[in-house]
Amino acid sequence: MAEKSLQEEKQIHNHQKKIAVINDISGFGRCSIAVSLPIISTMKVQCCPLPTSIFSNHTGFPSFFYEDFTKQMEPYMEEWGKLHLHFDGIATGFLGSADQIRIVGDFIKRFKRQDTIVVIDPVMGDYGKPYATYTEEMCQKMKNLICYADILTPNVTEACVLTDTPYKDNWKVAELVELAEKLATQGPNKIVITGFSQKSYICNLCYEVGNEPTVVKTHKVGTERSGTGDIFASIVAADAVNGVEFYASVKKASAFIKKCILRSIALEIPTTDGVCFEEVLRTLK
Repeated sequence: MAEKSLQEEKQIHNHQKKIAVINDISGFGRCSIAVSLPIISTMKVQCCPLPTSIFSNHTGFPSFFYEDFTKQMEPYMEEWGKLHLHFDGIATGFLGSADQIRIVGDFIKRFKRQDTIVVIDPVMGDYGKPYATYTEEMCQKMKNLICYADILTPNVTEACVLTDTPYKDNWKVAELVELAEKLATQGPNKIVITGFSQKSYICNLCYEVGNEPTVVKTHKVGTERSGTGDIFASIVAADAVNGVEFYASVKKASAFIKKCILRSIALEIPTTDGVCFEEVLRTLK
């Protein structure tokens, strides 16, 4: 039997759409890769995880086991290179150090093709402040990383940090549009500023260069839970790879998360345990 040509070898693992998901793994608590993998898979896209760290359970619990995976990330990535993997999407989540942000930038430069969609969820902070683990150096490096994004999904705090804008508690939609416009000048042409409140609604601002900004509103239910941001970004990433229109994708993600929260309340799932998305996963298409 004749040996496969180099071109055939490069295509052999690339017959199905796939997304590289760069994030941590938490064994319990429903967040990060543990959420992204089933969500993206359900949407008929192969999810290929690249771990940044491994947790027994997320940091919202009183104690947890933690293993930093930074030193393993580049050798791991090298093996993917040997397989000539092509990714239709690259999605990034929480990054724990400046070095990890650098590695992610290198990953995108290496694996992004002309048609690869890069979705960056900056996961830098909330309620007006960066997370305690987020240094000034990391904030600056994240500002550089978002130039690679096709789609960016910051909350209001992260949008402020990334644009050097003072944070405040109450925002008009026009002000958030200005934040999105500033972010768009840094690279991404689709931005959703997530999770801001308007009366009894949780809202997401959809901004797409060349189109009119729109706001997706969902009635508030329950309280904040881990993993909802990962669900949101995963749906948006899989939809983007599948060619779903941006606004429709954000609307779908918002409605699905509400459904997950309502089911979690019905089953009396502790807030630390995230949302029991498994109960309603079959409704996601």
